[in-house]
Amino acid sequence: MLQATPYTPRFTNLVAMFSHATDLYQSRPLFGVRHDGTWRWVTYGQFAEQVASCRSALDTLGVRRGDRVAVVSSNRLEWPVAAFAVLSLGATWVPMYEALRDAEMQFILNDCGATLCFAGPLAGRLRELLPSLRVVSFDDWSTFLADGAKRAVPPVIPEDSDIAYFIYTSGTTAQPKGVKLSHRSVAFNTSALVDTFPLSPEDRTLAFLPWAHVAGALTELLAVISNGASAAICEDPKELLTLLAEVHPTVLIAVPRVWNRIYDVVSKSIESRSKPVRALIRAGLAARGQRGRGSPIGFWARAAAALVGWLVLAKIHAKFGGQLRYALSGAAALSPEVAQFIDNLGIKVYEGYGMSESASVVVANRPGGQRIGSVGKPIEGVRIVLDTDAPGASDGSGEIVIYGDAVMAGYNNLPEETARVVMPDGGLRTGDLGRLDADGFLFITGRVKEIYKLETGKYVSPAPLEEALTLSPYIAQAMVHGSNHPHNVALLVADLPTLTEWAKPAGLGGLEPAALVEHPKVRALYRSEVDRMSSDWRGFDRIVDFLVISEEFTIAADLLTPTLKVKRRNVMTKWGEKLDALYKRPS
Repeated sequence: MLQATPYTPRFTNLVAMFSHATDLYQSRPLFGVRHDGTWRWVTYGQFAEQVASCRSALDTLGVRRGDRVAVVSSNRLEWPVAAFAVLSLGATWVPMYEALRDAEMQFILNDCGATLCFAGPLAGRLRELLPSLRVVSFDDWSTFLADGAKRAVPPVIPEDSDIAYFIYTSGTTAQPKGVKLSHRSVAFNTSALVDTFPLSPEDRTLAFLPWAHVAGALTELLAVISNGASAAICEDPKELLTLLAEVHPTVLIAVPRVWNRIYDVVSKSIESRSKPVRALIRAGLAARGQRGRGSPIGFWARAAAALVGWLVLAKIHAKFGGQLRYALSGAAALSPEVAQFIDNLGIKVYEGYGMSESASVVVANRPGGQRIGSVGKPIEGVRIVLDTDAPGASDGSGEIVIYGDAVMAGYNNLPEETARVVMPDGGLRTGDLGRLDADGFLFITGRVKEIYKLETGKYVSPAPLEEALTLSPYIAQAMVHGSNHPHNVALLVADLPTLTEWAKPAGLGGLEPAALVEHPKVRALYRSEVDRMSSDWRGFDRIVDFLVISEEFTIAADLLTPTLKVKRRNVMTKWGEKLDALYKRPS
């Protein structure tokens, strides 16, 4: 058990936080918007004026305290303007992803009881889906604000216990659940986060995580505003690397797939060098790792580390804009191998942990307190308890239970589901398994719902195994399967660009992807990759057989959630027969 220290947050209300920041930092830049290759910066004062106009326009349309107002949009300036206008009327903000399917959007809008919805390109589609819903298109934004600017409507200061956000979970196994987060829970978490990772008005981030996800909203939006910092808005994540060099962020919030991509690209770059240069780079990176852990290194190791800094690291840091102080990683587990590699590159990445139901980050590594492989220690005001009686718990691990003001008010319209996860004493059952080391660092070991039992009685946690497999440059995605079977098998999605390059000198360059992944030479390649990536696994975790496919798991195919979690049930519906057939052939 980790006890929380007494904590008084700086803010307990998002509207009060907004008013404080826009008054104090009025002339400082807040949001950067890129148009035709040029960045235009909106100040805190200008942002507050737009919020006031939007609030007046919404008041004219009849939005009142307690109403629910939704948005279906990617990140853009209009998104936070509308959000704070809604909050400052005492209403509740309901963000949604553009990638949602029609049925999911209909369900969420009906479940939350939205009276109005903002939208970008999907405005017309929403009007067709729900003709009775008032939809405000961002295409009409200038007119909408101009109408609102004709009259002044003072802000409403909600009660701290009023619901600020409905955040709908991704729904990997069922319909999305509406997580109700109060002003106090979100403001508490924002305050604690910036006390853990200090920001100043000189700090800048590049906001590319979707604000529809609570982690993106907390770290790239609310934390930035509360401290007078600034955020350049990345409307298309595919432009991330280009924009990093333009914006020169000092802080970056990303997800494991970004760091995995860097690991992959840099590793391939190293492998493409001559043998002596490869050896030098590896030695230099190893020396940097030793030095970072406080171990003494000799003259030649120092020289190798310095050369690596000149040959490799300077170029990598330039791609990040050259000003990066640190980065945060969350939303999924970051492989210790990748974390150590990135750390050796001289980029400090602090991994954290949280969930929608806890208003995002509640545990984090931090400057002066980091342990690679862990998700860190609880932030201020948060207490962690491990339930060692939970299914799958063993060897000192248990289900992670969170206590503190960050815990949600419950799921909308789901009292039984709420009672299942929010305990009578206020603890939040996360569904994640973890263990604490002697110094209080938390390590995630699996997911209660995903853990399954083999015929042998051994429990398997598939998520860490899948993460390890995707470190192979030839494996883009993976799903491990074995419930009630004698051993594990895996569905492997080929990384087609890498595999295609490998296929040319192997004499397979003319094959179509579907035929290529079934070729015996390719199967032999994947057998060696699976064995390499699983060399240190427990015996019963090993992948005995596998299926390689060329078809990627996508949101459009309903195999991934908008937060890129695998919908296991849907994958099994499509590929289950072939996976089960693996058990009928000789190992």
